[in-house]
Formats: sequence, structure tokens, C-alpha cells
Amino acid sequence: MANPPYILEATPANFKTLVLENSDKGPVLVFYWSPLAGPCMKLMPRLIRLADEYCGKFLLVLLDTDKYGRLAREEYGVTSVPTVKFFREGKVVHTVYGAESDAEFRRALAKFVPHAADLIQVRALQAYQNGGDLDQACSLLFHALKDDPANDSIALDLAKLLILRNEYARAEDVLNACSAEARDKGEIATLLAHAGFLRVAQGAPDLATLEQSIEEEPEKMIARYQLSAIKLLHNDYAGAMQQLLEIVRRDRAFRDDVGRKGLLAIFNMLGDGHELVLSYRSMLSEVLH
Repeated sequence: MANPPYILEATPANFKTLVLENSDKGPVLVFYWSPLAGPCMKLMPRLIRLADEYCGKFLLVLLDTDKYGRLAREEYGVTSVPTVKFFREGKVVHTVYGAESDAEFRRALAKFVPHAADLIQVRALQAYQNGGDLDQACSLLFHALKDDPANDSIALDLAKLLILRNEYARAEDVLNACSAEARDKGEIATLLAHAGFLRVAQGAPDLATLEQSIEEEPEKMIARYQLSAIKLLHNDYAGAMQQLLEIVRRDRAFRDDVGRKGLLAIFNMLGDGHELVLSYRSMLSEVLH
């Protein structure tokens, strides 16, 4: 029976094509083996099962060192078998010596073979970028996130698309499920705050009504938060930050310290060198201390 297309046999004549050129497209594992070595004969069926399991996500190339020992020794320094070398972009990027466990090979493969969820993520972004199919992209990303719930990168892309669909609360839910570290800094923290502002602004009264409400009830934190959201949407950063600073000053506990978190998100949007950031960062420091 012929080998499947992802399991091949190498010779000096086809090594360049099978291994080096194919490694530009994806991972290629070269199994240096001898039919006279017991460990090789035990490892070979395990590697074939792995190749079948991954179904073409890497190529398994078999090189018989009894026939082609010179190629193995002189070109790639293989002096004992079994040896498995991982090729990527024409170079050896990893080597496993001996008949290691399946778990060891899986750990090594994880460095070079995309996770199924990552592949779905790529398809989703292509669906949106190439065809503008926002619904299909969101559906694919939800599926990918279900398969890999700890993947903050997928969550970030999904939240961005949900915001484009004006589904701000769902975007917040997705981002709130990210790791605690990611929620506290970087792009996820900024987008989480931004989604919150958008959601709050979506259901807020008009600007004049909010300003009058605050004038009548200065301790009405929800009105200040809504006003900050609307001002942010109108690019009135100073106005938005002033309301958030007042929330920090008057009620740190409001919505889990949303005043401080909102300020930090705007700082990230504008950048550390922005004049308003320098000013309001100093004012925030004074309020907190």
C-alpha cells in the first residue's frame, strides 16, 4: 500500500525538493532510521500514527541511513539512530534524539504546527477582510474560541468584530473572559474599556441632559460615566478624562473602579507623551495618594 501524501521517503536525489523546498511551506520532520535498529522500528509506527493524526499539517520524510548514511552524516551530522530533525524554511530548527515519547514529539510539534483554532482564526479574518462577511467571521471566531478558550488573540479579534456589529456587551463578555493579566494592560485592556464606553454611550441621554443632571446631582456617578463616554466618542478627551477623574475622586468603588480604569485606557489610546496624558496622569496620582 502506498504511503499517504504527507509521508515520503527521501534519497540524495530528492532531498532538496522533499525537505528543503517543502519546509518553506510548513514543517518537515526527517526521520533518520535503520531497519537493523530496534528502537527505530518501534518509533516508526508511532511517527506514522502522529502524521496520520495531524493529517498533512507536517510532512514526515523517512531517510534510511543504511542506504544514505553519507547524506545523514556529512550534511546533517547524524551519527546515531533514531534521530528526528525538524526543518523549517530550509534549516534544522529542532532535533529529537532517540525514541522519545509521543508527548515529547507533540510538545515539539506544537512549536511549529498551527493549532486548529489558529487556522480557524485565519479563515475568519480572511472571510471579513476579503469578502466583508462579518457574520461568518464572528461565527468562525466563536467556534475557534470554544476550541481554545485561553487564546487571548482570538478573543481580541472577535471583540473587535463584535464592536463593528455594535454588540458592545458581547464584546465585553468575550474580553472579560481573557486572562487577568491581559485584562489589566495592553490592547485587550484598552479595547475592554473602549467597548464599555461604547455600550454606555449607546443607551445614554443626550449631552445637555447629562450635564444638567450632574449639575443637579454631582454625586450621580452613572451620569458622569455616560457623559465621559459621549465626550470620548466626540474626541473630547479632556472632557472625558475630567469626568472619569471626578468618579475616582468621589467614588473609587463605582463599577469596580471604572473611573481609574477608564483613564488608564484613554492614556493608552493617546500615548504616554501626549500633553493631556501627562497632565491627567499627574492629577490621577494626586487623587489616589
